[in-house]
This record gives sequence, structure tokens and C-alpha cells, in this order.
Amino acid sequence: MYIYDDFDETFVRERAAQFRDQVERRLSGELSEEQFRPLRLMNGVYLQLHAYMLRVAVPYGTLSSKQLRQLAMIAKKYDKGYGHFTTRQNIQFNWPKLEDLPDILDDLADVGMHAIQTSGNCIRNVTSDQWAGVASDEVIDPRPYAELMRQWSSLHPEFSYLPRKFKIAITGADSDRAAIAFHDIGLQVMKNKTQEIGFRVFVGGGLGRTPMVGKVVRDFIGVEDLLPYLVAILRAYNLEGRRDNKYKARIKILVHEKGIEAFQARVEEIFEGLDKDSLRAQKGELERIEAFFTLPDYETLDDKPASLSKERAENSAFHAWVMRNVARHRQAGYAIVNISLKPHGGIPGDATDEQMDLVADLADAYSHGEIRVTHEQNLVLAHVRQDQLFELWQKLEAAGLGTANLGAITDMITCPGLDFCTLATARSIPIAQKISNKFSDIERQNEIGDMKIKISGCINACGHHHAGHIGILGLNKKGEEYYQITLGGSGAEDAAVGEILGPGFAADDVAGAIDTLVNRYIQLRTTADERFLDVVNRVGLEPFKEALYADH
Repeated sequence: MYIYDDFDETFVRERAAQFRDQVERRLSGELSEEQFRPLRLMNGVYLQLHAYMLRVAVPYGTLSSKQLRQLAMIAKKYDKGYGHFTTRQNIQFNWPKLEDLPDILDDLADVGMHAIQTSGNCIRNVTSDQWAGVASDEVIDPRPYAELMRQWSSLHPEFSYLPRKFKIAITGADSDRAAIAFHDIGLQVMKNKTQEIGFRVFVGGGLGRTPMVGKVVRDFIGVEDLLPYLVAILRAYNLEGRRDNKYKARIKILVHEKGIEAFQARVEEIFEGLDKDSLRAQKGELERIEAFFTLPDYETLDDKPASLSKERAENSAFHAWVMRNVARHRQAGYAIVNISLKPHGGIPGDATDEQMDLVADLADAYSHGEIRVTHEQNLVLAHVRQDQLFELWQKLEAAGLGTANLGAITDMITCPGLDFCTLATARSIPIAQKISNKFSDIERQNEIGDMKIKISGCINACGHHHAGHIGILGLNKKGEEYYQITLGGSGAEDAAVGEILGPGFAADDVAGAIDTLVNRYIQLRTTADERFLDVVNRVGLEPFKEALYADH
């Protein structure tokens, strides 16, 4: 993983010192909350319902064990003993005191971390595939390019005050595990006909009030022209994006109103007029960054060792965990271990300081000291020997981290909702907990198969409900919380926005409504392997509407 150099260290330390002065002036009354607001937002500090919230950047979702231990320390010392991992591959602390925030930023800087550009109308944390570098279907590790973009975009003088926040995601595989089609810019690493590495560029994706699937603006752009082409897109947006209405200020609205052909023509016009040599990465810079992302020295091991087969045969719980949470590694004898942060009845995405410390220890013992954060609010150990899986699982299980539900119905994306967020109109967490408890039986989960439920507590869609196979949106109607259900969304390579089924449900009825939809799916599928999403796409919404509203 990338290690900060002297420039990065100075940059982060100076920002932390600036913010300390700003906090002191706010506490003394020299700055009002209104004056302090833009300053705190530039440092990832939000004012939530009950307290300030700090959002810490985890660039492209990669952490070292040292960094995770520091996050655990911060959770224990300054918060309530836990952190919340988000859909931007970041971590949030929900209860820090304002006077402690400068010390927290200093503690983060000690391990090469910060909260810069985790808020504001700027280029946010660049996200990526959590299996980057080890996925069996990957063209090339996309993280060096993500790091290049992080360095390029940090305090970029032209793009620090965009019409609205701006999100970039990159994947190096055909299987899209980074939801690139729902980002302002999505990048897919690929090879052209001459085997040259480059990128397919998507633009104008996003969720929120107006969900849209991104459109291809360039089929291929070479590596050396990546930054100039990003400049062209962002300049077109910065010049023409709306600033009079924040609900219409995202690039997706500009692309929609101009049309993709006209927007593409504008981008190409700007691109052709650029002094590209001055915008390209300095000679040798990408190679310098790539050197930080070399893979560990793997041992020569047998794939699918006999010991693993024996352990799976003798322990059904372990077998179930391997089936669900362990993915194929590109190196023989190794595996990708996905750690679910969705225990049955728990709060999706939360991890205690003790659990973070344990995962850091396990990363050192089993995965070369590296942890990944996923956009689906889970963690990953990316370099685990197959003959050590059983030993690792036992330790995870003992800490409440062995839930075998990755990609299953209880592996839900859930925003904090009205329990924390000032923007929320309804609670999300209790709905997720009720659904989780209802479907906690592992045999029932296995019968259902792959299922992605995503829950948002307001129309801003931080829980990605539009992209859920089943999406749940919490709203408020005459002082009462109710929940609208959508079907058919996907954040993968078959990206789609879900469609609303009909009238919403009271909080106590949502889990039962999901059960009805699941039962109807099982009736309709033609084989046990036909996914819920495939059935919805095949038969449409009507059979599900009929089942759901039969008594209404």
C-alpha cells in the first residue's frame, strides 16, 4: 500500500495545525457556527443530530494494521468505543467532542491518515474494488491510478469549489465491485486491441433525488492522458454545472440536460485544447506509485489443500462461512477473506474498538498486515493462506465477526438514518435489524441465495436503495415514518435503478413485506440458482405487486 512521503506528511500536519486554530477560535466565540461551518466541512467534520461527526478518509479502501489500530484507539479514547464504516470506504466517528477534534487529526497524521476532502464540493475519496490486486478476474490493480488521482485532486486549485460534491470510482475487473456506474466519473481499467492499458470512462452516474446510471463518454483513454481527460470533464462541469439549485447541481443533471452526445463533444473540445504535457503525471511518478503496490512474497502452496477439505467436511458452520465469505484468489493456495460487519440483529457497518484491534492483529498474522474496507460496509483480508482459513475463522467467530452472510439477504447496506443524521426523515438501522433477525436462519439465507437489500433513511440515498435488488426508502408522512420499496436495482456491471412497487409500509410491516417478496421469488424462480434480480428482470414487477398488496 502507498506510504506517505515527506510532502504528504507536511501537507497533513499543516492542515491539522490550521484546524486546531480554527477550533480554538470557535470555542472562544471568535467564530460563529455559521463562520465555522465551511472550515469544519473541509476537514470532514459534520454537525449531526446529537454531536459532531468526523469522517476519516481511507483512500481506495486500503488500510494497514497500524492504521486500523489507531482508528481503534480513537474510537476508544474519543468516541463511544466503535466506528462506522461507510459506502465511500471511509470510517466515521459519531460522538467526538469539538475540543478533541484537533488531537484526533494529529493522531491520524501519526499513521498517515486524515479527513481532508471527505466533505465539501470537491473531489471526494476515490473508491475502488476491495479485491484490487488479488481478484482472479482482474486486468490490472487499479489502486496505483486511484492513488495518482488522490494526489492530483488534493486541494486542486481549480476543482476545490465545484458546483457540488464529486465522486470517482475505479475498477480493474469486468465484474464491477466498485459501483462505477453510479459515480460522477467511473473508470474501468481495460486493454485495447493492441493490449495497451487504458480506461473506459463513464460520466453522470449518481443516486440521491434523481438516480441515474452513468453513460460512457470515452470508450478508451490511455494512461498518460487520464489526468488531462479528467481535467476536461471537470472543467466542463465546473463551467456549466448549475450553482443556483443544489438539487440540480450534480454533473448527472448537466449530462442529462445537455445530452451525452453534446456533453461528450464539449469534453472533447476542452480536451483537444489542453496543454496535455503540463497536466500529465511527471515522468516516473506512476512507476514510483506502482512500486508501493507490489504483491507480498507468496509461498508456493497447494490449491485446495486436503486439510481444508477435511475441516469443511467436519464443521458445517465453517463450511458455510467458506461458501459465503471466502473468494477465489489469483494466487494458488491463497484466498480472499471477507469479514462481515453485519451480525444478525446488529448495526450494519459498525465495528467496536476491540474488533478493530483484533482484525489488525489477524491482518498481521494471516494477511501481510493489510486490510480493505468495502463500499458494502464490510472488511477484507486479501492474502490468506487456504490452510490457515479454519484457524482464522475460529478467531473471527469468537469475536462476533464470523457471520457467514456475504452477499446474502442479511448483508444489507444501511445508512445511519434518523438515529444520527440531520437530513434523515426516517430510521434505517432498526429496519435493518428487524429484517436481519427475521432472516437469521442460515438455511433460509442459503435457500434465498444472492440478495442485495439497501436501505436509506431519506431521499439523499446514502444507503444506495436505488441500486438494491430490494431497495427500502424511509420517508415521513404526517409525522409518521413509512417505507417505500423498490425492486430491480443493481450497483454491479448490470447497473440499474430500481422501480417503486407501490404504497409504502409502516416500520413494523417492512420485514413482513420483504418476507412476502422473498416467498414470491422462490415460487417464481425456475431453478434454485436463478437470482432474485434475474427473476425480477424476467417476470417484471406485477407478480410481486400482486403478492405484496393482495390484502390492500
